[in-house]
Amino acid sequence: MIDKNSRMYCCWLSYREIKNSNYKEYLENVVISYRSQIVEYALCELKKAFEQIHDINEQQKIYEREEVYGDKYIKLEKSDDERLAIEGYKIKHDIISQKKHRITISAKGDNGILYGVFALLRLFEQNKEIEKIEVIDNPKNVIRLINNWDNIDGTVERGFAGRSILFESCRNKDIMKEVMDVIGGITATNETLRKAFNDDYKEAGDLGRINDYARLLSSIGINGVVINNTNVHREETYFIDDKINIVKVISDILGRWGIKTYISINFAAPITIGDLKTSDPLDKNVREWWKKKAKFVYSIIPNLGGFMVKADSEGRPGPFTYGRNHADGANMIASALAPYGGLLIWRCFVYNCKQDWRDHTIDRAKASYDCFTPLDGQFLDNVYLQIKNGPMDFQVREPVSPLFGAMDKTNKLMEFQITQEYTGQQKHVCFLIPWWKEVLSTQTYANSDNVNENSVSKRIKGIAAIVNIGNDENWTGHFLAQANLYGYGRIAWNSDISSEKIVQEWIQLTLGDNKLVIKNMRYILMNSWETYEKYTSPLGIGWMVSPGNHYGPDVDGYEFSPWGTYHRSDCKGIGIDRTLENGTGYTSQYNEPLNSIYNNLETCPDELLLFFHHVPYTHVLTSGKTVIQHIYDTHFEGFEEVEEFIEKWKELEGIIDGNIYNQVIERLYIQLDSARDWRDQINTYFYRMSGIEDEKGRKIYA
Repeated sequence: MIDKNSRMYCCWLSYREIKNSNYKEYLENVVISYRSQIVEYALCELKKAFEQIHDINEQQKIYEREEVYGDKYIKLEKSDDERLAIEGYKIKHDIISQKKHRITISAKGDNGILYGVFALLRLFEQNKEIEKIEVIDNPKNVIRLINNWDNIDGTVERGFAGRSILFESCRNKDIMKEVMDVIGGITATNETLRKAFNDDYKEAGDLGRINDYARLLSSIGINGVVINNTNVHREETYFIDDKINIVKVISDILGRWGIKTYISINFAAPITIGDLKTSDPLDKNVREWWKKKAKFVYSIIPNLGGFMVKADSEGRPGPFTYGRNHADGANMIASALAPYGGLLIWRCFVYNCKQDWRDHTIDRAKASYDCFTPLDGQFLDNVYLQIKNGPMDFQVREPVSPLFGAMDKTNKLMEFQITQEYTGQQKHVCFLIPWWKEVLSTQTYANSDNVNENSVSKRIKGIAAIVNIGNDENWTGHFLAQANLYGYGRIAWNSDISSEKIVQEWIQLTLGDNKLVIKNMRYILMNSWETYEKYTSPLGIGWMVSPGNHYGPDVDGYEFSPWGTYHRSDCKGIGIDRTLENGTGYTSQYNEPLNSIYNNLETCPDELLLFFHHVPYTHVLTSGKTVIQHIYDTHFEGFEEVEEFIEKWKELEGIIDGNIYNQVIERLYIQLDSARDWRDQINTYFYRMSGIEDEKGRKIYA
């Protein structure tokens, strides 16, 4: 049974840490001169904070005018301040008279008011100085999306925190739980399972939890949610047809919190649920079908954000089927959405998943760039290309996608993965914010006239991420994985915020201000990504995971597969040659000087060396170590660092919530066992391959 009052469930919104009596006085009185649905929920949030810290018999007072009896109060108001963006907010402290103090939250729109309320409460919980404060905070990204990979049967693709909180099967919920437990988020077989079960599907029964989810997302500034899996199965195709009411129920809840709903759709829907024999984007009947379908959907959900499409990738249908390009396909659907203000999010994860490992000239990393750059300027204004942070697939380390340095005439969105598909699946602690910030700050050198506009963060119109939540009590499977969700929202709002500040905020908001708790948790989180990298795949090569479920080591698991995920290790060396001279030529997709830096073995960063070059095991890195010694050292170090995490966590026993302590220590021991497997399998593999001894004489299983 889930305890919705537990610290695990409440995440960073418990308000238990608001202890300053000064803040309590402000929360007693609230002035608001107008009402709307979103503003009502902003008021509810202030009330929730008030009730958390006051005696049950005390009542918060709401005023329409500034005729407040108390000495301190909060005022919510609309503003035409030119410094404010449409969703930005201002928090200002004023001394009205000798005794009267006011904190005003002002914004141009309702979302800004709501975000301002959450921001003020965040300051309260951290015991920040409020007197004389004047803060204007505008989001750096207009679009701040969460992608749910939830399926209508209640499973979650690449989900590691339980079943879906959005959908459930009517008759086979328990069976689908067993499916999730067994397959660990792999849902390729779901179509067969659904046919066997012959089930009916609906929105999840616990609508209160969907509301709590929306509240969490709104508190970190998320303004859009794609509610279903990007791999759209037959049943989900009907979300734009006779299952639209399921979407409406969820959309109504999200909308209360200023969040627009988006639907992942099936490009072949005119065939699957229509009466057409083609989905050709240039066929007039197909185009008319989409126009009618958009009209129908918006008649039910007028505030729908739009659609998302994954096409021509990993077996998904798309315009290539008909000899068309992706601009043809995207523009057909976007034109149907345009009259209603809808956006089309078009994923750029397009590649040939049936490659021949024998052919070294084929390079999966090149696929998205080759597919989309010739189409720059051809997409309609309401089309947004959603581009993965790297050219492969959310590896623990890979270069930034070259698409961010190209396509100046096209709307681009960054795509991150919060769910830890390749980074420990929420069994391992792996705080990803430092990695994402590194990606966003990377210089693309796309504009030689204005170097300040060259970073990835300056060349995108928004950010999206695949979320890591499920119906576990703590939402994210691993309690510490909540920090990735919180941190994502914070950098989606403003990528300039530091990883250290995000960690500090999350710890204080979630567990309070105990100095040892902050110190130890900060140490664990801030080191966890590089620790995970150390004991897994080295120097940017990626993969080496078990095929299918992507958990645990399997060095050659994908080496002879059709997925294009190779490391090309032999008895002499390791790595993929992506140079212009002798390799796949991938380096040419980057602007200068990145092209030359990556192409040159002497200037290529060590952390990406094996992504761009095939080198001997004896190649010397800038650290002075050989590649093989680096592999040995990092894998021993990574395991030892997890041991250190455990010791740091043990110091918190009896200080933090017991349920949280027990849940995390259990996961840390799981991580330690996995890190041992990684260490021993990787070191043994490359010792056997190279025949080179560890300089330090440590145990390697020959």
